[in-house]
This record gives sequence, structure tokens and C-alpha cells, in this order.
Amino acid sequence: MDSLKPACGSAVLSDPPNPPNPDSPILPIHTHLVAMNEVLNQTAAWWFSATSHIVPSALLTLPDPNVAVMKKCRVFPVEFVCRGFMTGSTDTSLWTHYKAGARQYCGNSFPDGMRKNDRLVANVITPTTKAEDHDVPISPKEIVEQGLMTQEEWDTVSAAALRIFQFGQEEAARRGLLLVDTKYEFGKDADGTIRIIDEVHTPDSSRYWLADTYAARHAAGLEPENIDKEFLRLWFRQRCDPYKDAVLPEAPAELVCELSKRYVYLYERITGQPFQVPDLATPVNERIVANLRKAGLC
Repeated sequence: MDSLKPACGSAVLSDPPNPPNPDSPILPIHTHLVAMNEVLNQTAAWWFSATSHIVPSALLTLPDPNVAVMKKCRVFPVEFVCRGFMTGSTDTSLWTHYKAGARQYCGNSFPDGMRKNDRLVANVITPTTKAEDHDVPISPKEIVEQGLMTQEEWDTVSAAALRIFQFGQEEAARRGLLLVDTKYEFGKDADGTIRIIDEVHTPDSSRYWLADTYAARHAAGLEPENIDKEFLRLWFRQRCDPYKDAVLPEAPAELVCELSKRYVYLYERITGQPFQVPDLATPVNERIVANLRKAGLC
């Protein structure tokens, strides 16, 4: 079907290399949706634990595969977008601004002559803040001037974000992956401790490429092979403006299943643990409520 083809030459891994469960049964679409929620929650939990030596997280417990209980924090109204490559397709992406002529972006400087998907000389942060319906690029200077964070908070959190990103890149590289870019959110708890919140390095927030084919494909002018949701983002951008249109087209079931497959594959490749396909014999909501009660949370 033409509608399922990737946009602009994006390399879609319809069959990821060495799938962990090649004999898995074909699952109904509802199971794929539940699986995506569970795998995102469990991927984030794995990374929260793995990065706890850098900064504590707000995660307290996982009473159910779909549920994370977090410590209440005052959230900084800034997203810390960390980038290691000149790439992206959204309005706030580094490549979008660079190809339009920008050489200064969010307080960072970039040289002339860069190509899409080039590796940056050093990792950078291109922070954004929330407007009513979209993210807005902002510089560290503006963040402090607008009172979104103090200078001390910015210095502490930005340093932690870059350390987490570098650590994530190193861990990904050991597994044959390139962690291309990601975003983090942080907050302060009642004791004044800065914590990372929301999630870490899941395919919902992070771009991953296959390391062993990146150099050859980039030299040939081809898009990197990826294990993330970029193919779905491009599908929507071909058909609508996801940030402005009130009604979005419904993604085909085949693409939803492909996304679920990638999320599970990435979880297993990163953690080294098999993902347990959700058993839907008990409705998900009933299972969640039962597990919350068992944990004394409701």
C-alpha cells in the first residue's frame, strides 16, 4: 500500500535485525497499544535506575506494568533537548532551523557546510518551553531572564542533562545503537532536591539509529536506519500539520503495529530482558486497579 511507505526516503525497519521473538504470534491492534504503554513505562524505569548515579529520579515504584508512581515535584517549565547530530523534521528541530540559514540556535553556534545527519562536534542542549499548543525554542539566557529557572538551577540541571545524555550514548553504543537526540524534564521536590521526571531515553522521546550502517548510509546520502517513531511522525507530516490541525488522520493499523514492534525491540536490545506480552484475559483497567489496591495506593 502506498500510504504505508515511509516519507522522503526514511529508512523504515519493517523487520528489525535479529528480532528477539521471531516466533511471536501476530497480535491484535489493542494488544499492540497496551504493549506500547507498558514497554514505555518499563523502559523509562530501567533508565531511571541506570542513571541514578548522575541524578535521582522522581520514580518511587511500579505497582503495575502500566503505572509509575512518582514523587511530587515542582516542574521546571523547560524541556532539555539534548542533541548529538544535525537532524530532525519538526519545527523545533536543529536541522529545520539550520537548513533555513540559522547558525545560532538556542545559545549554540554551528559552522557552515553541515549536512543533515552529520554528527555534531560536541553534544548540545537546545531547550524549549511550552506555549499554548507547541514547543518554543529558547536560549539559556532567556530562561534565566524570564524567571523560568535561576542561573544556579540552569547550571546544575543542564550539566546533569548532558551527563545523562552522554551516558545514554555510551550504553547505546555498547548495543550497536546511536542515541541521536532526546529530551528530559526535571523538577524539585519538597526538600529542594532536583530530580529527573517523566521518562528517560524511551523511543517516545529519543531518536535511535543503527550504528553499523550509519557511516555508509550517510556517505551515500541515505537516511540512517532507525528504531524510533520518526517514520510515523513523517507519515503524519505528509498528511497534516500535527501542531495546528484540530483533527488528525488515523494512522493505519499496520503502522501502529510497526511502532509497537520497534518499541519492544528497543526495550529488549537496551535492557537485555525479554518483554512480556500483556495478557488481556483481564481488562487492563481492572488489572491496574487491582494492583494499585494490592500496593495500598487506592
